[in-house]
Amino acid sequence: KIFPFVSIGLAPQDLKYAGEPTRTEIGARNHIREFVTIHRGTAGGGGLTRIGDDNLLMAQAHVAHDCQIGNNVIMANAATLAGHVRIDDGANVGAYSGVHQFCRIGREAFVGGYSVVVKDALPFAVIQGNHAKCYGLNRVGMKRRGYLRETIKNLNHAFHLLLTSKLNTEQALQKIKEDINDCREVDLLIDFIETSKRGVVK
Repeated sequence: KIFPFVSIGLAPQDLKYAGEPTRTEIGARNHIREFVTIHRGTAGGGGLTRIGDDNLLMAQAHVAHDCQIGNNVIMANAATLAGHVRIDDGANVGAYSGVHQFCRIGREAFVGGYSVVVKDALPFAVIQGNHAKCYGLNRVGMKRRGYLRETIKNLNHAFHLLLTSKLNTEQALQKIKEDINDCREVDLLIDFIETSKRGVVK
């Protein structure tokens, strides 16, 4: 559903853009509310802005050029993505929050309202503030989504090692690998950190 005064696929706000043909793709069952703006891609960013399925973009949200949004994402009122941002499935970006260009918002991360995110936001985490900090595992969200108690326990231990132990990130990752085996969600968290180009919110 697309509500009044939405703008989709207009030219990106990028001074390097020279009118080259680029695209915006939007999947199924999305709700795009009033005054949302979604800009098409740029040649330098792959030429494509993409939004997946079953997302809710509340009024006045902005999706800049070359952003990649997965499925079941919520962007609250006036949440703003700069260019080349990636949001993974199930994430929630709070009202009036801003996400810096090239950042990633991990799977099922919860970014609180009025936050400024300048590094990658960890999957399954609560992220809040200006500049944003990580406040640990989003336990409430995980319980609502029906995750097993053992999975929540494993992730909680991983976040403890990352955020509140005296280990640096490299040491914490090594300890997580030693302590936790056969947990897909923890493996996803590790991979997210190891592939980060901007560093992660801690």
